Amino acid sequence: MKERCYLAVDLGAESGRVMAGLWNGTSLRVEELHRFPNGPVDVRGTLRWDLLRLWSEILTGLGVAHKKYGDAIDSIGVDGWGLDYVLMSKSDEMLGLPFCYRDRRTEGLVEEICSLVGKDEIFARTGTQFMEINTLCQWLIHFRRSPEIFAAADCLLMIPDWINWALSGKKAVEFTNATTTQFYDPEKRGWSLDLLSRLRLPSGILPSLISPGTDLGKLLGEVREKTGLGPIRVIAPATHDTGSAVVGVPASRSEGRGPNWAYISSGTWSLVGVEIEAPLLSRRAMELNFTNEGGIDRTFRLLKNVMGLWLLQKLRARLDEAGSHHAYGDLVGLAAAAEPFRSLIDPDDHSFLNPRDMVQAIQTFCTMTNQPVPDTASRLARCILESLALKYSVVLDSIEELTGTKIETVHIVSGGSRNQLLNSFTSSACNRPVIAGPVEATAIGNILVQARACGALGTGQIHEVVRNSCDLHIFEPQPSESASWENARGKFREFLDWWYRV
Repeated sequence: MKERCYLAVDLGAESGRVMAGLWNGTSLRVEELHRFPNGPVDVRGTLRWDLLRLWSEILTGLGVAHKKYGDAIDSIGVDGWGLDYVLMSKSDEMLGLPFCYRDRRTEGLVEEICSLVGKDEIFARTGTQFMEINTLCQWLIHFRRSPEIFAAADCLLMIPDWINWALSGKKAVEFTNATTTQFYDPEKRGWSLDLLSRLRLPSGILPSLISPGTDLGKLLGEVREKTGLGPIRVIAPATHDTGSAVVGVPASRSEGRGPNWAYISSGTWSLVGVEIEAPLLSRRAMELNFTNEGGIDRTFRLLKNVMGLWLLQKLRARLDEAGSHHAYGDLVGLAAAAEPFRSLIDPDDHSFLNPRDMVQAIQTFCTMTNQPVPDTASRLARCILESLALKYSVVLDSIEELTGTKIETVHIVSGGSRNQLLNSFTSSACNRPVIAGPVEATAIGNILVQARACGALGTGQIHEVVRNSCDLHIFEPQPSESASWENARGKFREFLDWWYRV
């Protein structure tokens, strides 16, 4: 088979990439064509995304793709983070720079929304975990503060869906991204219009919903002229980056009662979950604050958001500001040599969502919880990595409780899968084998959904292709450390119980 090329635009909160996937009929190889930085911009005290700059960078990457692969390119697909949205007018003008989910304007809105509708009812209608960064909270405060913007709005698109519109001219929201909003009904498989009505939000601006693998048409003429590309197809993959990352997990679907493997999509956030056939909307799932996000082939991803390597990113940034410069690898090396289990944090405490000073936030948390205060880069990094691994173990125990199935293996994919120390900690904390890789799971998942939509592979082949195409690394719990980690798990659970009681 002649090698074919599929392009993936993969947008993350810290960087974006244009990737090429080369498919020879048996295996896939992935090549980075253009990488560019990303991050929210502070505009008069609000955090916004510079979406037009991202679009310019994407065009640059598509130009590189054309020069390298030309007529071998069959299609392009876009994935990115969830939650954030773009408002558009009837004449297709973008109404303001989109907000970043870490903007502080939504603080306290979860409690208010639950008082207006009721927590049980919201979860029953959406199956979504309660976080102030959810699109529902963002939309409510945006509508209240800027009614004139919504008066002019004709359409709401999630960030990757806006890029798909710019490529194809098609306005739609893809299923996996829709499920991050907290106003998608997983049982009715449509927008939760009743919920929006209860909150007096204008649901008429919501576009149609599409499934992963939907063909959005050919690349627009103006984009072809700018980049040199031909009339390639624009295919919507799982546009939520975690949805695409789970497609890129090198595991086979389990048989029988439920999933026997879990995934951790490890990056700025750590998404810890399992793939299930139907949403789990039980009261216990709500109490444990799990969410049901969409997957390919009408599946759902039962998961929890854990704060993730954002903690290490912000620690590094603060140390840089103080004149102590460390690469990520340096911080991990320092953590490896530090005293174990000296200080622990709950990675998901609100104080770590967007602190101005991550060092101070960690030290304050440790002071308030009567623990030794980490006072060096090594101790701070060790605290973060051990706390993440222990939090993963808590989440996995909750997944087993909710699904009634034993999780035998943990797959860690995406950028965080390169962090060997965290992988080792996770294996020990969870007392299970960890399979790390692929690093490019999100782009791989994006590309393989495109390839399948173009008829290049069959329905059940995707996970097999991933296994055949990637180098994987296995981490096993170390028997010599089992007692120490067992003690740490007990300490961590007691600590969480105490912290949330007070």
